[in-house]
Amino acid sequence: MPKLKTHSGAKKRFKLSKTGKVIRAHANKSHILNKKSTKRKRGLRKTTVADKTNAVAIKRLIPYK
Repeated sequence: MPKLKTHSGAKKRFKLSKTGKVIRAHANKSHILNKKSTKRKRGLRKTTVADKTNAVAIKRLIPYK
């Protein structure tokens, strides 16, 4: 079987935890930050686990991570 290509966009955005869960960054942190509270922006810095409905598709895009 030939080697699989990793999706370039996905490898920059996702990584896998030790247990195999997909880790992603929060959205809404790039612009229009004046109206967002400091507490909200601080929370958006942290990573979170991707939804399980998308996890299988994301793992297919990053086969060697």
